Amino acid sequence: MPASISVHSDHSIDRISENIYGHFAEHLGRCIYGGVWVGEDDDRVPTEDGIRMDTVELLQDLDMPVLRWPGGCFADDYHWEDGVGPREDRPKRRNLWWAQGREERFIETNEFGTDEFLELCQMIDTDPYLAVNVGSATPEEALDWIEYCNSDADTDLTRRRAENGHEEPYDVTYWGIGNENWGCGGRFAPDEYADQYRRFANYLNGFDDHINPGSTEFIACGHITDEWNEAFFERLDGGMEFGPGTFLGMGSPYKLLDHFSVHRYYQAGDDADFSDEQHYRLFARAQKIADDIDSAAETISTYVPREDVGIIVDEWGTWHPQATPDNGLEQANTVRDALAAAGVFDIMHERADVVSMANIAQTVNVLQCLVQTDEENAWATPTYQVFDLYQNHSGNTAVEANINADKKYFDEEDHDVPLVSASASVGDDELFVTASNRSLDQTETVEVEVDETFGNPSGTVLFEEKGSRAYSTADNAAEFEADDITVSEADDGRFTVDIPASSVVGVTFTK
Repeated sequence: MPASISVHSDHSIDRISENIYGHFAEHLGRCIYGGVWVGEDDDRVPTEDGIRMDTVELLQDLDMPVLRWPGGCFADDYHWEDGVGPREDRPKRRNLWWAQGREERFIETNEFGTDEFLELCQMIDTDPYLAVNVGSATPEEALDWIEYCNSDADTDLTRRRAENGHEEPYDVTYWGIGNENWGCGGRFAPDEYADQYRRFANYLNGFDDHINPGSTEFIACGHITDEWNEAFFERLDGGMEFGPGTFLGMGSPYKLLDHFSVHRYYQAGDDADFSDEQHYRLFARAQKIADDIDSAAETISTYVPREDVGIIVDEWGTWHPQATPDNGLEQANTVRDALAAAGVFDIMHERADVVSMANIAQTVNVLQCLVQTDEENAWATPTYQVFDLYQNHSGNTAVEANINADKKYFDEEDHDVPLVSASASVGDDELFVTASNRSLDQTETVEVEVDETFGNPSGTVLFEEKGSRAYSTADNAAEFEADDITVSEADDGRFTVDIPASSVVGVTFTK
């Protein structure tokens, strides 16, 4: 049957946070070393203070909203003071979880540390999101880090920051208290992590209250199971029962967190050599992100008004069998992966009232990266192009979009697969609709119905005639960029667009 999208511009969901299109960079494989940082003595690519500028230029063009660092699993064995000060004096340490480069070299040089990361963020005009070590560190170490980054007082730590070339505070807003603390971040039971979270957040929140009022937001680590999340919130709540309460301004335990994070990876077959059936199964498995968000939102609403705590999906994306620790988690990034990312954004737009941030894993060279590099070049992946297209939704108000399309069904999967995925948003005098055709080989004629106050459509298409298994290289990356596509007017607010197989379109309507 022909597919249709009915957009109800008067049925608002909520504002789409810019931070939904966020990113994640870990000291893993060639993400930092080789992808972002090559050092000041490397003359193979243009650099500025050791940061490779071809990567920076691609990220600047993407208008990145937020970048999470230094992990990931790496964060909970990372001690930030190892990575500040003169580089020749910084200690070499273990990288407990990940090899650097493509070889099994579990060493961290600490050449790229806090000041280098925050300089990178300034270069690409993005907000930093720092992940605090809970698994193997102390609240004192975390508190010192936030003081080093954010304080404008005259203290030993702020003088050190000035000596390191940064007299003014960095004003870092987002602070994650631990990462996957149910796993590599300490293997805490949920009640144990709640105790640790409360302990760390108590001190960091004190900084927020008294030294740098109201400028920071704290993120708790969640899980994809209801039982873990419920036990965390129950313990966090109970642990305040005998405290001083509002007498000393502590108030509710939920004053200690602003966001709650979940992670979701998915795969179906190999990265580029997958069957036709596996092509579709990937979309069914990506759909589980919707379940993760919905169940976390339901748990949060039991304990606190839902709007008080946002949900962050701060690691998400494809993780194919080819991406292993001994190759730095590198994989081919295909059009299929990009189509899956488009579907995830549609999920998040539909839940704009609860999703406050998302961070795809990872920015450069690792997993579902947006940028890949070699020793001489940096280039954009198909997923980069989806981010570029979808950021036209950024800051708009998500509106209801009802999709009617054929589906693929798999008995053993939790979700079926609509062959068309879509979402819509309203901005200043514009309506923006994105839609992807997941069919491997069939063009889909899609009818788009909008409010009659909108018209004058203009459209772009990604990946026309590329095919689901195609991926970008240094030589062909430009072939994955957007082209114009015709959008035909029918009548009474209805328009049609022929969406090629395995492609994504964006259509802008104006008043």
